[in-house]
Amino acid sequence: MTETGATSVPGLAEIADIGRDTVRGGYSRHLFDEADRQLREWFVARAAGIGLDVDHDRNGNIWAWWGPPGPGALVTGSHLDSVPGGGAFDGPLGVVSALDAVQRLMVSGFRPSRPVAVVVFAEEEGSRFGVACLGSKLLSGGLAAGTALALTDASGCTLAEVMAAAGLDPARAGRDDALLSRIGLFLELHVEQGRGLIDLGVPVGVASSVLGHGRWRLRFAGQGNHAGTTLMSDRRDPMVAAGATIAQIADLARARAGARATVGRVDAAPGGTNVIASRVDVWLDSRAEEDEVTRALVAEIGATAAAHAAAQGCTAELTEQSWSGTVHFPDGPRMAIGEALGAVPALPTGAGHDAAVLAAAVPTAMLYVRNPTGISHAPEEFASAEDCAAGVDALETALRSLAGRS
Repeated sequence: MTETGATSVPGLAEIADIGRDTVRGGYSRHLFDEADRQLREWFVARAAGIGLDVDHDRNGNIWAWWGPPGPGALVTGSHLDSVPGGGAFDGPLGVVSALDAVQRLMVSGFRPSRPVAVVVFAEEEGSRFGVACLGSKLLSGGLAAGTALALTDASGCTLAEVMAAAGLDPARAGRDDALLSRIGLFLELHVEQGRGLIDLGVPVGVASSVLGHGRWRLRFAGQGNHAGTTLMSDRRDPMVAAGATIAQIADLARARAGARATVGRVDAAPGGTNVIASRVDVWLDSRAEEDEVTRALVAEIGATAAAHAAAQGCTAELTEQSWSGTVHFPDGPRMAIGEALGAVPALPTGAGHDAAVLAAAVPTAMLYVRNPTGISHAPEEFASAEDCAAGVDALETALRSLAGRS
């Protein structure tokens, strides 16, 4: 279903073969890897082909401008990277829809009264360096440049090294006030990552809020040893402590209304079948409708981990990797978009987005396109060609209304 849906949307069809994951299914497209490089080249060519002027900022984001860059710009777009084994729509739908909507306006003879740009943000999913919305956080100052540049990927390469290899100067990374001052409004279209629009029976909605969320690493440390010669009574096995903690996390989250807690990644060292692990790293994603609920849940998970570790003669350390507080999108842009589109529902979401990160620095808003599976971050993620077309129509209408005529 996913591949059929992707190839039935013209812009997505153009990139449907880039970054396919033959092991996990779906797509694996990560910051500055080969798939990401090809996607970036595709975007530059596609944007230039419709008459936009392309520029790369110092944080790895790409901008395609209609008209000279300047203050009050109306910016739209999303990201092209994916989670490991992700779907075809999360991120790319917003980019191709933005290009299509802007091209329609250009062809129609519309003349905006302010600059318009399409942007591709870098490393939105955080799949290579562990921090979601990395490009928008660097741009807006939500993450210190020094902290970001020291991040390492699975092979031990730092972000600074990877940026340098991609032709960027790591010394220039960080908050870009000059670029931020150009943005009058950022409007991001995204496939919905839940069931809100399905249940309402409509193809397009606007965002009301984004739940606060973060990522943490739980590191369990014990004593590596031989699996055959070490008696069970003599072991300090961090895998046992990690497993007991993971098994309890779901119940801890269910005890708090609206909370979510997920372990989607576990790494054991040294990683041999016949070796008792010396260290186990568990990555936790946690979210809730109130930030204090998320914080309380994570604290309880940390205490639970410490107790299970102590029972096995091990230690447990909880380290925050990233945090984004709850964002309520401003009423002004949301109401203006709603007025332009007519009666469209406003929905909260538990998924993070670049628009939510930028909201601390500039006005932002979001449009959602219905996902009839209700599934995201997986190959089954889907949006029909008809709903994707409705999304482009809505984005074009919103941009036309917000940009105004000269």
